[in-house]
Amino acid sequence: MITRMNKYSMIIYHADLSSFLERLQNLGMVDIKRENRAVDSHSKELYEQTHRYRQIIKKLGVVRESIADKTKIDLSLVDKRKTAEELLEAAEECFNNGSLWEQELQNADRERTEAFEWGEYNREDIEKIKMLGYDMHFYSTSDKRFNQEWSSVYLIHKLNQSKGKTYFVILTPVGEDFKFDIPESKFPQTSFNLLDIKIDALQKNIESNNRRVEALTHFIELLDKRSIEVGGELDLYLANTSSQKEAEGTIAVLTGYAPINENRVVADFLDNEGVYYLSKEAVDEDNPPIKLKNNFFAKLYEPIGELYMLPKYGELDLTPYFAPFYMLFFGFCLGDMGYGLVLLVGAGLAKFKMPKMKSYLTLVQLLGLGAVIMASLSGTFFGAKLAEILPLTDSAKALFFTDLKMFWFAIIFGLVHIITARIITAIDSMIRKGWQYGMSNIGWTIVIIWASLAYAGTMVPELVLPPFAKFIGFFGALLILLFSSVEGNFFIRILKGTVSFYDITGVFGDMLSYIRLFGLATSGGILGMVVNSVAMGMLGLPYVGWLFAGLFLLIGHTAVLALSCLGAFVHPMRLTFVEFYKNAGFTGGGKAFRPLSK
Repeated sequence: MITRMNKYSMIIYHADLSSFLERLQNLGMVDIKRENRAVDSHSKELYEQTHRYRQIIKKLGVVRESIADKTKIDLSLVDKRKTAEELLEAAEECFNNGSLWEQELQNADRERTEAFEWGEYNREDIEKIKMLGYDMHFYSTSDKRFNQEWSSVYLIHKLNQSKGKTYFVILTPVGEDFKFDIPESKFPQTSFNLLDIKIDALQKNIESNNRRVEALTHFIELLDKRSIEVGGELDLYLANTSSQKEAEGTIAVLTGYAPINENRVVADFLDNEGVYYLSKEAVDEDNPPIKLKNNFFAKLYEPIGELYMLPKYGELDLTPYFAPFYMLFFGFCLGDMGYGLVLLVGAGLAKFKMPKMKSYLTLVQLLGLGAVIMASLSGTFFGAKLAEILPLTDSAKALFFTDLKMFWFAIIFGLVHIITARIITAIDSMIRKGWQYGMSNIGWTIVIIWASLAYAGTMVPELVLPPFAKFIGFFGALLILLFSSVEGNFFIRILKGTVSFYDITGVFGDMLSYIRLFGLATSGGILGMVVNSVAMGMLGLPYVGWLFAGLFLLIGHTAVLALSCLGAFVHPMRLTFVEFYKNAGFTGGGKAFRPLSK
């Protein structure tokens, strides 16, 4: 549900604005209306500073995770008396130098590889030869192609022979016209022995720089603390500069929002500050910020809903309603009890290592539980069918769904999803606006159920609808005809109601969208079955067959699990944000509640 907000309109003497906002920031309960952008050079500087801190903290975090033994970090490489700003600059310098030296090392390695084939030489000797009046022409060719008779015609000298090639130089008098049978080669500017010295120096620089970076990881928490402080300064400055100035800049008019249950605390604060203010409950037209308040289960799914957008103020929060469906849709798409158990147990164990990620890992556990529940319908366990591998009776095997049953179950499940959205919208509209505003969706619910049962009767002879059922369907159509629009005269409403029947094509399209549940579940099961089949084939290998089979099962099922989880995460999200949200009349567009705080 959406937390109700109070709106505060405050008038403050301009000279007292900065100190007032600092104290309001300490309170940490009021979202001040402001523009979240760099409005001048100072705010731009603060924003760039927070960005630099985030980048360096992220890079140092990656380095810290890669350190095998953190007890060997040499903290003496960094002065502990440095401020956060100095540590930031030192870290930036280290990463910039490291990147530069790594590039230079790659270039030097490549030059060294090319230069090594020409052998060791001295640049001074080459200059002396030129002073004697000779031009030098460098060539390389295969040993077989090298002609020994060239020595009797040209002043030639072999420099090196390596890997079936001969490297040589021909000396000619300066200015003499010279032509040779093979193209001239590019001679390296630096001898490989000098490049070895350069490479060794670069490697030492990189190693020393890496040790310094490792030492800087000890100060991540200090950098993070300073990053939060700078972010608070930016937030405070933006709130200050974006306040509406009145009376030629002598007073400032601010608009703020706070949860209605915090009204007493905020009012006491403003009273103590001696600020003139007006307080009233926010209305939809104010477009106040959105703060969601849900139970433990639904709260876990709030980040998924926020991937699309927050609801508008005054709109129904759909998170508690799509949460159970998303959990089961994910399980349907994953389609394997074994994979669900891996998520359930793996996320549970990960909580001990990553306590800060507890809520996300709990969500993963619930999604894994959904996979165990939904995959039990078909009895798929790591790509194998339980009905085929377990000694079950025929009556027990009949409990598992066939592929055809899973196909129809996906469509029926989708219809339940759509009908639930319609019913939610109908009830919410009747509560907020009046009973007549929900009648159209009640009619659509009746028509969808009636049409589904009528079609099922053509497929299942045992399903016979009573004669009065058609009158229920007609009643639903009548509700759509009369209440699709509740404004205007009778004839206009009838016309709009008639046009609204075109929406039946959208309902049919929405229903077909749920076939993706069956498709993803089937594809994941087939991939798991292929992994099992290939692994069983490896068991025939003498002596090491069991080893290769085990490794292939582990790697194969891990890959299938990762691929299936990706599809199982994205496609239920699509069904939620398109089919469910559309049928529930969701508009969205709310902005998150961000109180001015430290």
